[in-house]
Amino acid sequence: MRLTTRTNLALRTLMVCAVNPDRIVRKSDVAAVINGSENHLAQVVNQLGQSGYITTLRGRHGGFMLARPAREISVGAVFRTFESDLPFIECMAKDNTCPLKGVCRMAGHLANAVEAFYATLDPLTVGELVECNEGLESILALNSIARGASLARCEKAKTVAA
Repeated sequence: MRLTTRTNLALRTLMVCAVNPDRIVRKSDVAAVINGSENHLAQVVNQLGQSGYITTLRGRHGGFMLARPAREISVGAVFRTFESDLPFIECMAKDNTCPLKGVCRMAGHLANAVEAFYATLDPLTVGELVECNEGLESILALNSIARGASLARCEKAKTVAA
C-alpha cells in the first residue's frame, strides 16, 4: 500500500498548523518547511478547508489555521478524506473491468485489510504526532516564538504528568 502525495502533504500541512497554533500559516511557508510543491499544496489546502480541518482566510494577509484543536483531528479520518475515492485495486473501482469479477474472493479480504489500516490510524491524532516532539517542532516551527511556546507547553505537560 502506498499513500498519495496529496495525503502526505495534507498530514504535513496539519502538523505545521499544529506546531504553529497561534499563527495564520501561508501556503508558501508550508511548502518551504515540508519541501512541497505550492501547486500541489493549493489543492490540498482547498480540500482540507472543504473538509473542515482548517479555516482559510483570503486576502493579502490570508492563510489558514486549524479549524479545531490538533487533538481532535484523527489521522485515520484525514487519510480517508484523501484516499477513499481512490480504489486500492481495480476490483474495488466503480468501473471494475476485471475478468474475475463476481468469482474472485480477494476483493472482500482486501477491503477488510484497507479498513483495518484506517481503523489503526483512527485513534491517532495530529496532536499526538506533534506534542512534545522537539525534533519535529524545530523543523516545522515558523518562528522562534512558536518554538519557545511549544517547548513551554511540553515542560508544563511533563510537570503535570509527574
